[in-house]
Amino acid sequence: MAENPLLVRHSEALDLCTERVRAIRPDQWDAPTPCAEWTVRDLVNHLTAEQLWVSPLVVHGATIEAIGDTFDGDMLGHEPVASWENAAEASRRAFHTHGALDRIVHLSYGDTRGSNYCSQMIADLVVHAWDLSRAIGADERLPAHLVDFTVREVTPYAAELEKSGLFAAPVEPPPDADVQTKLLCLLGRRP
Repeated sequence: MAENPLLVRHSEALDLCTERVRAIRPDQWDAPTPCAEWTVRDLVNHLTAEQLWVSPLVVHGATIEAIGDTFDGDMLGHEPVASWENAAEASRRAFHTHGALDRIVHLSYGDTRGSNYCSQMIADLVVHAWDLSRAIGADERLPAHLVDFTVREVTPYAAELEKSGLFAAPVEPPPDADVQTKLLCLLGRRP
């Protein structure tokens, strides 16, 4: 039986971030990123915390209020790469739990299906993989199928992202911009 395409994309996005996290040199953890006011460590910490939310929300049906500040602060400790890897695997397992994509997940903006939450997580991983690549001087080219997926995911609500305060205002892409560049500009990046 073929694996669910959404779960395949999620695993690919996790693997992409894992590849980038493993490429961080010891002297790069304090380097700036395209995310305003975040260092490489801050960015990886954000990604790690985001993955740690998945199991309580998807598998256990927890609410944001019940989880509270559990995943605030430093989630990386003294072994940041291992912390990321453990969180990524926990997220992968949670979304692969039987029925996970059909469950209702209680998010900060309201209830949504697990499949919608998974799609949002994929988009977050893909865009932050570029942020991390830029910060550490790694290959910034993202897999085209993940870029296309992310474009389809974020386009309907892209205008709301800036209002959230978590994203910079969109940037006008160059006239000859490819899909990846247009996506990054839509999300306030300057590729």
